[in-house]
Amino acid sequence: MSELLLNQSGSLLDKIKGGLFGVAAGDALGGTTEFMSVAQVKATYGFLTEIIGGGVWGLAPGEVTDDTMMTLCVAEGILENPAEPMGTIGRLFREWYAGGPKDVGNIIRQVLERYEGNWYEAAFVAHLDLGQSAGNGSLMRCLPAALAYASLEQVEQVSRLQSRMTHYDERCDEACILYNRMAWRLLQGEELKEVVRQVVAGTDYAVGLGTEPLCSPSGFVVDTFRWVLYLLLDSASFAKTIQRAANLGGDSDTIGAIAGGLAGLYYGYAAIPGEYREAILIKGRLSAAAEALYLLRQGGAGVEGAGV
Repeated sequence: MSELLLNQSGSLLDKIKGGLFGVAAGDALGGTTEFMSVAQVKATYGFLTEIIGGGVWGLAPGEVTDDTMMTLCVAEGILENPAEPMGTIGRLFREWYAGGPKDVGNIIRQVLERYEGNWYEAAFVAHLDLGQSAGNGSLMRCLPAALAYASLEQVEQVSRLQSRMTHYDERCDEACILYNRMAWRLLQGEELKEVVRQVVAGTDYAVGLGTEPLCSPSGFVVDTFRWVLYLLLDSASFAKTIQRAANLGGDSDTIGAIAGGLAGLYYGYAAIPGEYREAILIKGRLSAAAEALYLLRQGGAGVEGAGV
């Protein structure tokens, strides 16, 4: 990261970089406890606060999973072709998958295996074969759309399109759009809790908002998003947000990544504990993406005609 650029850009670059590192830190911390129960997490770790790796995927300390890697695919795909990003995002998804990643969500795996030139068709076929496609795999990766484009209309268009590439269910579209509306407003300097409440007002997510969800911390997009909203409203710092996500067990890496993205954006890169920032193994790639997204956003790139 260029120190001169960081000093000149002030809070905007700090927020963008905080968002990407927030995804990665939440992912890396939560990856240790994925698929565990709350009781198992407590018996094994007490209250996990350190990025130590391990877990079901045998992660190295600071290694991230599909949540961060697919977020980078979206970010780098937009950067390569901001006006028509879906083709490049899709190519990067396939290149990432060809590398044999440890962790690939079932819905995304099914789509990637069925892809024959049309992402929407592959997503629809996977939806039919699986009987559902309301997972959290498009929500976990959608943040770069809000970081890249200054226009909210453009943010929402790319958020929806990147979701539809793998997740046919409209609940995934809705979650991605709501999430990135929050991100877009946080980049304007608005207050986190006020933004969360205002964006979900009038939706099903407003029911019980601010109280601990009755659902499990599962990979179902509605359950995931309810937990993310609760953690954002009920935590007073970046560190507490992702630590509480990790100690939920269940789909803890993805809940941590999604909550961490907005928390990192709001509190900023400087507020992410140094031990978390330094632990991330791909921190150089994240920093480069953040700087490039900042420059793209400052340039006002559009997405007219964005497609697959």
